[in-house]
Amino acid sequence: METKIYTLVIKGKPEGPFSLEELKALDVKPDAFIRKPGMDDYKEAHEFEELRSLFGFKQQFTAPQYFAGFDLRLLAAAIDWFLVLFVVAVAEFTYILAFDKEDAVQLILLANLIVLPLLKFVYQIIAETKTQFTIGKRLLNIKVTNLDGLKPSFNQVFIRNFSKIISTLTLFMGYLYSFLNKKQQCLHDVWAGTLVIKERLI
Repeated sequence: METKIYTLVIKGKPEGPFSLEELKALDVKPDAFIRKPGMDDYKEAHEFEELRSLFGFKQQFTAPQYFAGFDLRLLAAAIDWFLVLFVVAVAEFTYILAFDKEDAVQLILLANLIVLPLLKFVYQIIAETKTQFTIGKRLLNIKVTNLDGLKPSFNQVFIRNFSKIISTLTLFMGYLYSFLNKKQQCLHDVWAGTLVIKERLI
């Protein structure tokens, strides 16, 4: 017996769950909204590989329409910085107590000038490559995409985060550029070919 895992929106109302065979009998259209367990939101049918195979759909690309503003991005960054600072502070405090290194506190604080930005850089690349969002972005329902609204490549994520150095060193002009851009891209987004979008809601 096939597993029934697909919830289908029919005439504006969620129906199901359905199995693949049951969906086949329902004459599902490429733009029908469908959700599987574990998904936070619905996707269009053509976005599911197994449904493209079943119905012969071609995957379509809808340009993103809802972009994350500077305020959301700033708040997400603040949350991420807080988390990184908290993790590092706990680790360093534990180290100082465990090894009786009170005399090394000043050296540790100085090392943080390199450790903290590097740790956040690595964290953002891993998170945005794997899931398209950091914890801060996830809490605010925003994510990083390519210009088609799809998952960005590793190179795009790396360029985006590395270019933030330039956006910062130019007195934050790279960030302020988002106010002049219709898609609210910062300069590092333009260089990387990325967007920061709001999650689509049904």
